[in-house]
Amino acid sequence: MPRNETSGFGPHDVTMPQLGMAQDAGKIVAWLKAPGDAVAKGDALFEVETDKATMEVEAQASGFLTGVVASEGDDVPVGQVIARISDSAEDDSPAPAPAAESAPKSDTLPDGKQITMPQLGMAQDSGRMVGWLVELGAQVGPDDLLFEVETDKATMEVPAGARGYLAATLAQAGEDVAVGAPVAILTAEAPANPVARSVDDAAKAQAPAPAQPEPEAAAAKPAEAPKPAPKAPLAEGERILASPKARRLALQQGLDLSRLVKAGHPQPYHVSDLEVLRAMPEGQARSTGATQASRRLTARVKRPGLEAFLNWAQAQGVEDIDAALAGLLGQGHVQTLAIERVGHARSFAISRRLSQVAATEETPELILRDLRGSFVQNVELGAEDIPVLTLLPKGKGLTLVLECAPEQLSAEAAIALLNTVAGRVAQPLRHLL
Repeated sequence: MPRNETSGFGPHDVTMPQLGMAQDAGKIVAWLKAPGDAVAKGDALFEVETDKATMEVEAQASGFLTGVVASEGDDVPVGQVIARISDSAEDDSPAPAPAAESAPKSDTLPDGKQITMPQLGMAQDSGRMVGWLVELGAQVGPDDLLFEVETDKATMEVPAGARGYLAATLAQAGEDVAVGAPVAILTAEAPANPVARSVDDAAKAQAPAPAQPEPEAAAAKPAEAPKPAPKAPLAEGERILASPKARRLALQQGLDLSRLVKAGHPQPYHVSDLEVLRAMPEGQARSTGATQASRRLTARVKRPGLEAFLNWAQAQGVEDIDAALAGLLGQGHVQTLAIERVGHARSFAISRRLSQVAATEETPELILRDLRGSFVQNVELGAEDIPVLTLLPKGKGLTLVLECAPEQLSAEAAIALLNTVAGRVAQPLRHLL
């Protein structure tokens, strides 16, 4: 009989997850388990529809599905408890209120291991919290996914890295957190009063009390605040922090993100910031496009392991080899990648698992132009609307050529992208196993 992995600490609450940055509710499409059914951790539990996609949600614990309070077709706010996973199928007690409401507030943080915002990219200085993947107070292991974070390049799930109980969360969905800043605390014992704070709450709790002014200073007329210095022009190659979707939409609509930088609008930029950009006076928000001088970088791989990887993928049951190739070369950099050959192109949504990479109709963030079977030995076509990475035959090896406009990728980002992809072309299995 399946047992709840948190047995001894009460039933596990099933809540509506946050599957996207702007999602505040989800519609229950179908329950994949019936009340009283046994479930194992990782089983598909229910199907939910958001404004972007329909996805299956996995059970986060083992036991029996009980206390179902949401029906198919219901719109449920993010974080609301919709069922529970209990040790017994006979548990008919009502599902408790959402953890955010039931968790008592505390001004004191528990003692334990601090989990900080990781640096997921070479030039990353902050990450936006997309959402927590486990509930406050839950027990986690080192490899359990703890939270989801969005950087300027991708959205990634971050493991806990240690064993313990999630006793405190110090950032909430939608908040930007500096790299190295604490986002959670894990404790060895189950917390009696878990703490949930926002970034602002955590900063206020750590900030020293303001010094009281001297009587003479208080009576004196306050000095005029200095006017802020005008924003310096964007330097050549300076990196603009923006989410992949915002960057893609800006490119499609001809919007110049550097205008937001010059206007002093805080980074990183997200889709909502594009409204500010569109509201700028005509002629100020439009991009110069890809007509300016483009970046062109090349890399050489003398002994590529790509064919061995594709054979391995087939042995693993991956039917769509283009999907496997897209997953290998796009993972960690983009969310959508197109494989283009002569007269044929397909786009794929990138996933951390090769088996979950799937064809999509979305506009890609990167085009992989595969010319390995052609007679072409060199390309210099200039920047296009989307960065293009070309694979060319070179003796027994391969040449990789990356072409893009400066506003699409900074010099640093272009070098990092090409270097990473070349390493995966050379030793793909090393990067996946």
